[in-house]
Amino acid sequence: MNQKTTTTVSSTFRKMTTKAILSVLLFFIVYILLILSGIGITILAGYAGFFIIVAKPMFITIMIGAGLVCMGILVLIFLFKFIFVKHTIDRSHLVEITKEQEPKLFGFIEEIVSVVKTDFPKKVYLSSDVNASVFYDSNFWSMFFPIKKNLQIGIGLINSVSEIELKAILAHEFGHFSQRSMKVGSYVYNVNQIIHNMLYDNDSYNSIAQSWGSVNGYFSFFVSLAVKIVEGIQWVLRQVYQVVNLNYYGLSRQMEFHADAVAASVTGSEPLITSLLRLDLADHSFNKVLDYYGTKIPESIATKNVYEQQTLVMNFIAHKSKVQVQNDLPQLTPDFLNRYNKSKLQIENKWDTHPSTEDRISELRKLNSKELEENTRLATSLLSNKIDLQSKFTDKMFSAVSYPSDIVYHENEDFFNEFETEFLSNSFNDIFNSYYDNKNPIFNDSEVIKTDSYADKGLNELFSNAAVDLVYNSVSLENDLNVLRQIQNGDYKIKFFNYDGHKIFRKDCSELIERLEAELKQIKEEILKNDHDIYFYFLKLANNQNKREEYKKMYNDFFIMDKDFDVNFEYYVKMIDACEFMHHVNSFEIIERNMVLLKHEEDRFKAQIEKILSNKMYSAAITIEMREVFGKYLSEDWKYFSRNEYLNEVLEILNKSVTNYQFILSKTYFQTKKELLTYKIQLLNN
Repeated sequence: MNQKTTTTVSSTFRKMTTKAILSVLLFFIVYILLILSGIGITILAGYAGFFIIVAKPMFITIMIGAGLVCMGILVLIFLFKFIFVKHTIDRSHLVEITKEQEPKLFGFIEEIVSVVKTDFPKKVYLSSDVNASVFYDSNFWSMFFPIKKNLQIGIGLINSVSEIELKAILAHEFGHFSQRSMKVGSYVYNVNQIIHNMLYDNDSYNSIAQSWGSVNGYFSFFVSLAVKIVEGIQWVLRQVYQVVNLNYYGLSRQMEFHADAVAASVTGSEPLITSLLRLDLADHSFNKVLDYYGTKIPESIATKNVYEQQTLVMNFIAHKSKVQVQNDLPQLTPDFLNRYNKSKLQIENKWDTHPSTEDRISELRKLNSKELEENTRLATSLLSNKIDLQSKFTDKMFSAVSYPSDIVYHENEDFFNEFETEFLSNSFNDIFNSYYDNKNPIFNDSEVIKTDSYADKGLNELFSNAAVDLVYNSVSLENDLNVLRQIQNGDYKIKFFNYDGHKIFRKDCSELIERLEAELKQIKEEILKNDHDIYFYFLKLANNQNKREEYKKMYNDFFIMDKDFDVNFEYYVKMIDACEFMHHVNSFEIIERNMVLLKHEEDRFKAQIEKILSNKMYSAAITIEMREVFGKYLSEDWKYFSRNEYLNEVLEILNKSVTNYQFILSKTYFQTKKELLTYKIQLLNN
């Protein structure tokens, strides 16, 4: 396909472009005024210094005069330092490829570049991850002179899409630079870099100021004055930064829509939609494999090909989620992505740089661009030697790991068997249809279960999609109500929002909250009724198998665990709060005062750890290493701060103990819940 395409720029895009241009102009006006002020300060300081020295040449006047000049120069250095800064992208994780190495992939890119009507990338890089991007090194002068962009393509991405989907993704990336109006985005980006540099990248500048200030007391005084002037300049820039950023983010979102439209004009809408729907799963699967091998470092177990196992995990999760897989690629749908998100509340986040996947898909659907070619080949077919390249990037990722002994490589079958076992051990049986993923069974408690009467439903009805939807509607309603109450109280600074497609003003929150509370109450009643029916459905099975008391005990054990969990977890929360001050820079006095409060909280926390260690209910979750850490932690009254510094080795004991405590509570809670649900499965199978 060699036809060229032109994409119309939307009115919203033009509007955001205009606002972005105005914000850039605002910056330059403010910046010019700051420069003029800085030059004025420097000239005045220079004149004042000169006349002071000339009026009465002596050591003090020379120091005062030189100090004034020093002050002016420091202000000017601050205002101009960004010109000499180059923003260089870290390429350590990238591997550059050439046309000779990957002729098919380069031909593929050349075709896209021709259709989109943009320049071929300066360089093409491959990375290990599930991503693609166009990037360039920038400095102040790149606002005025053209700069060629580089293309980065992730092997994890190529491994997760078809050729036509990869074409859509790359067309999207090139689409960012296919229109002249896109230059505005580059201007705003560079303005942001300038302001960010002046606000936050000040290590070298601070070093200069400190070295000048250390000359003597006179210089120190004038350096302090310069710092105060710079702080004033930074305050002004922060106000401008907010305006520029807000408009930049608005433009950035429109640039994404525009780039999507470019991609749709090249491939049709559908390939980009299907890839957008799959990429989160692809990235999740990729990271699952890496996480798995992270836990295998002590055993010196690794793999020669992460990407084959990424595919295994991706398709396994798709299978477990009842998602269709075609040509080794899961075919996700918008309904699947939103199956657990029932929220009807929509609040525009003006600080988002990207629109949501749902919004992007919605806009692509509106374009209704027909798929221009059918190509279901996997994108990996574009690589000259897929296995070799995947192995190379796997080695690159694992090369930084230090293993305790000779590496043992997991074959795909070994990996998958262990992964599947671990996955199933941390999830509930498919029979429950995710009903219990975000809720608990009701408890064998007289306040909850008052009667043996129940609706005689079948298993499929008890755990139907409709029943699961009730659970997630309840979760979403509770979340929505929490946000709405924040809006009502003024904690969330917005004037209006959308709910279920209707524009709602803040003043009308009360009415909506009242309606949703009534709706939530009704849904909870329906869920409770279904929970009763579930309880008695399995109780009937238990009765038939002479296991009534055993069944009730399982429920009661979980009931006790649930009540204990809330109490026990509160100790963890209080310890986290008590340690919070250590994550901030504080005076010695404040640190010492907080240490007293921490010790008070720690005494109760240690007592709680001892209770957990002696409780058989938690034994299965406590490893030998955990017992050793707890033993060391409980053995002494540790000091965490001494001689004006934190004792990091001792703090590590504290942190491990707090983390282990939380892990034990959560793990035991999950296992107790799983044992109850597994017992129900056993009742079904007997």
